[in-house]
Amino acid sequence: MAKLDNVDRKRKRNRSGRTFVKSSLAKAEQLIAAKQTEAAQKQVVKTVSALDKAAKKGIIHPNQAARRKSRLMRKMNKAS
Repeated sequence: MAKLDNVDRKRKRNRSGRTFVKSSLAKAEQLIAAKQTEAAQKQVVKTVSALDKAAKKGIIHPNQAARRKSRLMRKMNKAS
């Protein structure tokens, strides 16, 4: 039973981390689409940091973090 509790605790931590990353990405993409470059740049920095932290903690795969950062930066550069 103790092992199952540990798995549940990790699953909850990972889920909240993934949710934070996804919502951060969505905010950044909305700001980019709205052409609010100043606010978008600040959000992109926060999002990249969140992706790096999630990859470091094992919440998401490092290649997935790199792919999402690359796509986000491509959108940001295209909008600028």
